[in-house]
Amino acid sequence: MNRDLKAGLLRFGYVILSVFLAPLVFAFLLKKGFSNRGYWKGLDERLGYGRTRSDKPSIWVHAVSVGEVQAAAPLIWLLMESKPGVPVVITTMTPTGADRARALFGDTVMHSFVPYDLPGAVKRFFNRFDPRLAIIMETEIWPNLYHECGRRGIPLVMANARVSARSVKKYRLLVELFRQTLSHGIVIAAQSRQDADRFLSIGSNPLRTHVVGNIKFGFELPAGVEEQGKAYRSVHAPDRPVWLAASTHEGEEELVLEAHSRLLEHKPKTLLILVPRHPERFDGVAALVERAGLSCRRRSLGESPKAETEVLLVDTLGELMMFYAATDVAFVGGSLVPIGGHNLLEPASLGVPVVVGPHNFNAPDVTELFLQAGAMRIVEGPAALAAEVQALFEDPAACAQAAAAGFKVLAENRGTLPRLLGLLQPLLADLFPDAS
Repeated sequence: MNRDLKAGLLRFGYVILSVFLAPLVFAFLLKKGFSNRGYWKGLDERLGYGRTRSDKPSIWVHAVSVGEVQAAAPLIWLLMESKPGVPVVITTMTPTGADRARALFGDTVMHSFVPYDLPGAVKRFFNRFDPRLAIIMETEIWPNLYHECGRRGIPLVMANARVSARSVKKYRLLVELFRQTLSHGIVIAAQSRQDADRFLSIGSNPLRTHVVGNIKFGFELPAGVEEQGKAYRSVHAPDRPVWLAASTHEGEEELVLEAHSRLLEHKPKTLLILVPRHPERFDGVAALVERAGLSCRRRSLGESPKAETEVLLVDTLGELMMFYAATDVAFVGGSLVPIGGHNLLEPASLGVPVVVGPHNFNAPDVTELFLQAGAMRIVEGPAALAAEVQALFEDPAACAQAAAAGFKVLAENRGTLPRLLGLLQPLLADLFPDAS
């Protein structure tokens, strides 16, 4: 069969499947809205409608959720600085990502939820914002959306792009479709050589596939966050060992709380700062703490830890970095359960030793760098987690060594943002020659 014909048939099948699944996805969001009302916001935007629109050509940046928004922030600020007359549109998939975008940028950028990958929704989105350059953070492959970029001649850059070996196998099932999707002018700014090779294997253009590095290494600490964390610690837990469990998921809090109960047997003054990943689970996690028989205070209620408090539940958004700065040891979640792990760079940037579980496949290159440098420890379960945290509490020299190793990894891998800007500058100059 002719390759173009095969690709066309595959795309037609994908469109039919997307139309069939869209009502199910919509129903899923409606259901999630009962526990997190944020999912009920922007439902019109997910279909390509919405009141927000641009009155002139824009730059569009897509960042799925909180982590991607945070990673994209330095790039977005530089784009606004270099092209101040050009509107910037940021889209997210999740309500927490939307909240983070609004907190970071306020009204200086336009926000919308990304449309479903349906031809009509995608066209309406493009008509509302008239993007002339699309920048997709991480790896979000949406065939209809990318096809519309190609149809309208919109350059598309996949920034901080990565693809796992497991995803390559999945993409190869539709290799002809994705070869067409990835070949029409898309620039791949891959995190590593391994990622670049995987993109090439599923059809990306070799002339447009570059190894740039991980943009997350280029983030800067929010102003004053370290001082805020240290001040909080000095007021509320000055003489207590403190550890933090960040971005935890369902099934993980129970393991963390078991580890904390074990720690309390040896160090009864220990305080756990627990920061669940998803807001809709905050109440459920509070109930877990209560069932574990641990005394708890909730940040959302304006409560601070007292001398007898064993767990501080941070059930608010946007404060993780401040609490990292207030802790002695950080466990980074999504790693004791098979989620793939979350951002190791944030605690490392504040000189906090890092402990993780065995599941760290979301960013294997970063994990490997941290392991080789001795900047993090991997544990298999609650007993090992408790033992590792206790060992770090009792060995200040080991803590300092891990902190220094983390700083070194960060320092040696900076420079990604200038390399990415180097790829973008020719496009910006060509697309917006009169904006300065």
